[in-house]
Amino acid sequence: MQQWFDAWMGAWRSLAPQGGANAAPFAMPGMPGAPSMPGIPSMLNMPGLQGMPDFTNAASMSPFAGLKLPNAAIPPERLKQLQSDYSREAMQLIQQAGEATPKIPELKDRRFSAEAWSATPAYAFTAAWYLLNARYLQELVDALDTEPKVRERIRFAVQQWTAAASPSNFFALNPEAQKTLLESRGESLRQGVMNLLGDMQRGKISQTDESRFVVGKNLANTEGSVVFENELIQLIQYKPRTATVRERPLLIVPPCINKFYILDLQPENSLVAHGLESGHQVFLISWRNADASIASKTWDDYIQDGVLTAIDTVRKISGREQINTLGFCVGGTMLATALAVAAARGQHPAASLTLLTAMLDFSDTGVLDIFVDEAHVQMREQSIGGKNGGTPGLMRGLEFANTFSFLRPNDLVWNYVVDNYLKGRTPMAFDLLYWNSDSTSLPGPMYVWYLRNTYLENKLREPGALTTCGEKVDLTLIDVPTFIYGSREDHIVPWQTAYASAPLLTGPRKFVLGASGHIAGVINPPAKKKRSYWVMQGEGQDLPAKPDDWFEQATEVPGSWWPEWTDWLDQYGGKKVKPRAEAGSAEFPAIEPAPGRYVQVRE
Repeated sequence: MQQWFDAWMGAWRSLAPQGGANAAPFAMPGMPGAPSMPGIPSMLNMPGLQGMPDFTNAASMSPFAGLKLPNAAIPPERLKQLQSDYSREAMQLIQQAGEATPKIPELKDRRFSAEAWSATPAYAFTAAWYLLNARYLQELVDALDTEPKVRERIRFAVQQWTAAASPSNFFALNPEAQKTLLESRGESLRQGVMNLLGDMQRGKISQTDESRFVVGKNLANTEGSVVFENELIQLIQYKPRTATVRERPLLIVPPCINKFYILDLQPENSLVAHGLESGHQVFLISWRNADASIASKTWDDYIQDGVLTAIDTVRKISGREQINTLGFCVGGTMLATALAVAAARGQHPAASLTLLTAMLDFSDTGVLDIFVDEAHVQMREQSIGGKNGGTPGLMRGLEFANTFSFLRPNDLVWNYVVDNYLKGRTPMAFDLLYWNSDSTSLPGPMYVWYLRNTYLENKLREPGALTTCGEKVDLTLIDVPTFIYGSREDHIVPWQTAYASAPLLTGPRKFVLGASGHIAGVINPPAKKKRSYWVMQGEGQDLPAKPDDWFEQATEVPGSWWPEWTDWLDQYGGKKVKPRAEAGSAEFPAIEPAPGRYVQVRE
């Protein structure tokens, strides 16, 4: 206990800002003598955090090496108050611990909720001391007088450091792990080492029992056929499930940075199946997992040979001049770009547009904004983008997966470190986490173009600022009914950012806000009767200019937003007709059963 106290007091002295005439400099954890933190992915390069330490043991996983701390200050009065509060609470803990019969502190953190933590005072006070210091660090960040982006970068770094430093992550300080070791007679330690070695070989922390899932067997098993393929995509046509179908089909464009089957996990939570059961013909793009053979592909290639080619193929197979379209996340950005390119050519192939947690205006990109600035983009352009005659490379899907996990380090990283390695447990089988680990790589030139022109320079929202496939991109030319969905707790696409797509488009627009986050909010089947959504009642209403004004006028509705969407989509599906007996057409015969080969290629 005393050693832990001394270590934290030493860290506190290095972290506590020193007063000055006007303001105090902010000293970051990780200064000389501070502990290191393993496992942060290399995508988390945050230029501008200059002077940040190398938290990792592997050079390839080091986001902070060689960077220097920017100028940031805390107003003296605020600093004085924080230090006073910290000192008071620290002394209270010390006095509590020194009593003849110590009163166990209340641990309001699920990492320390097990009885083993409160059963022994030493462990309870260790956890309480950690929580006090972690909270103090976050309060210091909140008090910083600096640029918002710098503050968010420091906040993220502090979040990573404090999450890694939790006593629950260390066997010697974790009574649950020690209890498991004794009860299993050492088996938990043996299994934990085996789990660790296996994850080291895979290059990632296991979040689910991957042996329980097979794509095409118990995931992505909605019946259908691949009816077209090229270097970038396979196009899947699903088998109708109703006696009659809407004559105008629906094309789904999923994100290319993930496998498509998030929209077709299992029968009970498949958006694809819901569309089929609602009487729609459903087509879907399956993006290829990029390898060296397509490393030079560009954003233009993905728009022309991916989205526009899929749209044209669905029109030819269905015999319809217009089709309904849906884009999810990055797929929505790509779909809108493709429709703007088509409009610039005088073509209007979409009867409707659905955008699910998609960004067209990148003014507020949430927590991902901390990773993007000019230096970072230039680094990517030089390393994988083929800039200045360099060799194009790949943006590895593993980097994406690790990055998104570290956005929620306690839930998606350290929780599994403790369970898998310290306690020797096998993760539970969870379809969504299996999908999350099934990452997809992208061609470097395509990725860096997207990074610079959207996240960094936010040009997509400006009419004519970008040229794609030889055409000036103007989103206002997309004059179709549009259904826009955002998730209220989305940290990847803030719902206000999803709402910001509305004024960029022309035609009637409907906005729906779902509960929960980026994935759980979207994948919310009606049968489970979970969560709720918000919508403005009545047809033909103009959306308010500000999202908060919209929310004040919206009504909360219990359950899934999926029926709200399919009721809206029915208006643009055309009349009901008998489905064709076979998939594809004479020009586009079935190639292989769904889900096809492309989705089954893993890194």
